[in-house]
Amino acid sequence: MWGFLLCHLVALAEPGLNPKKTYEYRYEGMVNIGRGMPNLAESGVRLVCKVKIIGVSAQTFLLRVSNLNFEEFNGIPGKNAFDTSPKLTKRIAAELSKPFMFEYAKGRVGDIRTSAEISDTIVNIVRGILGFFQVTVKTTQRVYELEEFGIHGLCQSTYANEEDANSQELSVTQIVDINNCKKKAAIYRGMALAVDNKLSKERGDSVISTVRYVYTVKPTVDGGLIKKAHALERQHFSPFNVKGGNSKLQATKELVLLSVTDTVVTPAVGPMISRGNLVYKFVKVLAQIPILMKKLDDPVPKIADMIKRLAQANIYQTDSATSEDVVVLFQLLRVTSLENHEVLWKQLSGNDEHRRWLLDTIVEVADARVLKFLKNRFNAGDVSANEAGQTLLIAFNHVAAETDLMEMAKEFLSMPFSKSHPMLWNTVVLSYGSLVYRYCTYEYGRSCPVAVVQPLLDLVIDGLKRNNELDMVLALKAIGNAGHPSSIKTIRRFLPGVSATPVTLPARVLSAAVQSLRHLAVRDPHSVQDITVSLFVQRHLPTEIRMLACMILFETKPPLALVSTVTAFLLEEADMHVASFSYSLIGSIAKSSTPDNHFLSTACSVAVKILAPKFGRVSYHYSKAMHLDWFNDDFLIGTATEIFMLKNAASYIPTEIVTKGKFHFIGKILQLVELGFRADGIKELFRQNIQVFNGHLSYVDFEAIFKVLQDWKTLPGDKPLLSAYTRIFGQEFFFADLNNDLIQSVIKTVSPSAGKESPVWSMIENLQNGMSWHWTKPFLMFETRYIQATSLGLPLEISKYYNTVTTITVNAKAAISPPLTDRLGQLLTSDVSLETDGFAGFSKDQFVFHGINTDIFQCGAELKSKTVLAIPWEFSMKMNVKQKTFEIDLPACKEETKLFSVKFDVYAVSRNIEEPSRAKMTPMMPDSVEANKDIEPPKQRYLTSGQKIVKFDIYHPQVKVCAEANIYGADFCVEFEATRSHYIDEYPLYYFLGYTNFACTIQPVQSNKPVDKIHIEMNASPTKYPVSVRNLLDTLQKLPKYATKSCHHSTSSSSSRTSHQASFKAKEAWNGNSEPVFTIKVLAMSGNTNPEGYEAAAFYTPAAQMDNTQLIVSQIGAEANWKLCTDANVDKMHLRWGAECQSYEMSMKTATAHLPGSRPTLKAKIHWKTVPGYMIELGKSIEKYIPGMAFLLGFYQKHATNAKHEVSASVVAATAGSIATTIKLPDVVGALTWPFQDI
Repeated sequence: MWGFLLCHLVALAEPGLNPKKTYEYRYEGMVNIGRGMPNLAESGVRLVCKVKIIGVSAQTFLLRVSNLNFEEFNGIPGKNAFDTSPKLTKRIAAELSKPFMFEYAKGRVGDIRTSAEISDTIVNIVRGILGFFQVTVKTTQRVYELEEFGIHGLCQSTYANEEDANSQELSVTQIVDINNCKKKAAIYRGMALAVDNKLSKERGDSVISTVRYVYTVKPTVDGGLIKKAHALERQHFSPFNVKGGNSKLQATKELVLLSVTDTVVTPAVGPMISRGNLVYKFVKVLAQIPILMKKLDDPVPKIADMIKRLAQANIYQTDSATSEDVVVLFQLLRVTSLENHEVLWKQLSGNDEHRRWLLDTIVEVADARVLKFLKNRFNAGDVSANEAGQTLLIAFNHVAAETDLMEMAKEFLSMPFSKSHPMLWNTVVLSYGSLVYRYCTYEYGRSCPVAVVQPLLDLVIDGLKRNNELDMVLALKAIGNAGHPSSIKTIRRFLPGVSATPVTLPARVLSAAVQSLRHLAVRDPHSVQDITVSLFVQRHLPTEIRMLACMILFETKPPLALVSTVTAFLLEEADMHVASFSYSLIGSIAKSSTPDNHFLSTACSVAVKILAPKFGRVSYHYSKAMHLDWFNDDFLIGTATEIFMLKNAASYIPTEIVTKGKFHFIGKILQLVELGFRADGIKELFRQNIQVFNGHLSYVDFEAIFKVLQDWKTLPGDKPLLSAYTRIFGQEFFFADLNNDLIQSVIKTVSPSAGKESPVWSMIENLQNGMSWHWTKPFLMFETRYIQATSLGLPLEISKYYNTVTTITVNAKAAISPPLTDRLGQLLTSDVSLETDGFAGFSKDQFVFHGINTDIFQCGAELKSKTVLAIPWEFSMKMNVKQKTFEIDLPACKEETKLFSVKFDVYAVSRNIEEPSRAKMTPMMPDSVEANKDIEPPKQRYLTSGQKIVKFDIYHPQVKVCAEANIYGADFCVEFEATRSHYIDEYPLYYFLGYTNFACTIQPVQSNKPVDKIHIEMNASPTKYPVSVRNLLDTLQKLPKYATKSCHHSTSSSSSRTSHQASFKAKEAWNGNSEPVFTIKVLAMSGNTNPEGYEAAAFYTPAAQMDNTQLIVSQIGAEANWKLCTDANVDKMHLRWGAECQSYEMSMKTATAHLPGSRPTLKAKIHWKTVPGYMIELGKSIEKYIPGMAFLLGFYQKHATNAKHEVSASVVAATAGSIATTIKLPDVVGALTWPFQDI
């Protein structure tokens, strides 16, 4: 009996609807995006309506929406209010007023059906309404957990029930952990090449989301009736750690029961189709770029017009005002069909500029359409190999990696056009490997089907059968790009000691095979560890292969046991290159602070202590590895740099040099750029021919190297002297060989004896006739998008866009006298004049969006940044190579030129498709305190119980610093302006919140005389003294006789002695045969008046004074007498400046000592006699910080009376593992003993 009653109570509480009733609810959904701080702008939307649910059958119900009102908010809470959007309200109401059918039983929403013309955005809004009815009520348990489907996907839910004894109503609280979903309704695109870092995410995350539902359920005979329901969803996002300030999304929705009536007549409905269950559906969401809202009807003429307009705007220089329109062009291209693409190609391919713009932007369609378009171009052969390579490279790396696209991409490997040019074929193969990597990341993870990588496996096996070294290397590099776990079996066949059958392959192939494991080190670390350890312990293998195996092994993050095994093996290692490389790598990782090396660095620290006694003092002549990094927990950002230099005992020339950089951010690791060089040919050349070489890099060593390089022609023509490759984001996209044939071809082309058959001859002829070259490259550097469902049925998006437009323009015309007749060598004896103008620069636009993005409206927070570099030039030049004379004429500065600028701000944005003119972008930071005095504190609904009103203070710094050059009529200025708020709690995100502007400009200034042009003369041949230098030396000749004599006797002032010695040397140079080895003049020309400016002359003194160098810089003008004189050699320098080099004086000296019975010592001393006042003030300012800095650096200090106007330092090798540093200031002596370790 009690069991029957319990079951009856459970049935009464279980949510249900009576099929013979009509339920009317009031629904309100609202979302706000902003910082959640007082007096900062926010944006949001609100939807209010009435919802009728009409029973059709026992488990089928009809939903209709009426009295809808859609409102937008953009402004500051407390000052601004929601505004109704009439046109958008009408559009949404027209679709929501149509009937929606859904299945419902026992608190579960089933299939949703509606007419086919209803958009997916509207269906998702209905899902947000129906989400209230997806609830599980258990009266037998007060607290319980379930894994159930909802609008966010299959997520973990926690319930808590509480019964009201008076009303018998249940209060049900449901918490949905959106961060813990097995089948989450979310899409992540754009970061497939970044490696996840779980340890970094444990220190903090960039996105955290939670949802709370509160229901009031009344038991009825039909089941639990939801009388009232409320939902609160919060999401915290930061480009850094969310713990350090964040952008907040707060979504609320409420459902209130208004009435329950009997259903009189069930409304008739038309044909309907299934639209799925309650889980949010993403359909064509990636087509809508969140940073703009444009009507996309009839896109073809808009695209053609925009390409023509952008090409014209950037025809000479980058037009930063239109660079943002490139993103609009991407948006339009994404809604076009393949037929539209062909129409555009026919319209625009005839013009070089329009053709290039179309090919550079159509790749951002990023789906099957662009691959089909490229396939048509390859089949038709109406693009050049260069155009095809550039377009395919970007298309394969930006296209959405999906199953049908992989089959389409395979076809490019068998097209004849792909093999028409070696560089194009390399690009096709390597790019396909990159596409496989992204496909496996997105679609399958480690269980990626082997069929996608099989074409590359076939290529490498075919190369092995034909013993074709180049084909094997290319295919292995592509397999390395793919990082497919199923390729390990094939890679093993190329590794000696690991392959089932013995293999004898060139070192270059072995190197490519080992490096092809680099991505598998993350995807299948255990298999890679087995392979690399097996290679490492085989002492008969080539040294560089063992070192590469060690490098890949530590990329797998081996555990302590495996590190200990390697350590034990190294203790018995006889090859010092392997030992030195491994020890330096382990030592570098031991100092790592990045999260991915958290456990590995501990293991390596133990290994270093064991290996240090044997390898701690290994010479730098052996192979080395270096790893440097840093990481900040507040920003969740860090960088790492690695440099590997691989050598062997047979040659001092490195076999391979690799340098790579990594960027750590918000739980991911992105490999930025990797450069690698192999010197097989050069190494072979040195191995055969070098004789006298001791490795000390002395004059004898350099002479031996030079003699060997002269025999480079002895190498086979097909053997590369040098190989190089480049990887970006871990994907290799370029590699090239420099071989004997190529070098000889280049030398023959530029040889002085080359005639009219040389390509250089044609280039010179074109230059004489006048040439013009222009290149523009629009490029979407990255597009990352994270889209997640919200409880309202609206898509929450976090997106980052980085677009750049680069422009280079060169116009030039040359004249040669006498003209060339039969060989290029005549250029060396001719006068050449050149007139040129041009531009080089870029405009980079960066956007970060956090908010709601649909095809009909957008709202959110948006960071908008623009970086512009503009370097225009215009000059004429004359030169004579034989006489070593060069003259350049620059036009005077007539208008302000902004060379570099960075500007960004954060906005609260609102846009809708029906009323584009209503779009708002409100700066999140108010312009001034006065503008916001009347702002009220945020309403209580924005604050939790633990929050309080936070005081803040706005500051608005403006700085402009200019370096004036009045003589030349121009100055260089740096200006900075920012608007920021200081809060009681400062977080990293706040540093970027607000307006920022930084710019570097050149602008005209008032000069003493109008400047017509700036004339620069350079002369590198021995000449007579310039006039100003002759005047200076005349002045030195007239110095008092005692000054000259005093240089032969000791004086009490070392600075006076140095000054007199310098004067003596200058007069000695004047009386001797010294001639300037180089002179340069920079003059401001003004009509027929005498020019003004500066000139510099560098001298050498023959015979005994040959090691001395003198430089004299002089001001040229009617009454100018400012000069700067320097006298320097290897261990000392004397500097004087001012009127005739007599006003100010400073000297510097260094010395080393290693006498028997004493320790090696390095000493340095700076002495000054007179210096300008600003230098004295600067020195006093620095002096204030010396005690504190000395304390932080570990110095101990004491007060002492030292030489005035002098600073000295000494470094003494105190012990075998430490140095002692002593610094003496006029009143203080500081000392530090610094231990070091050579690794």
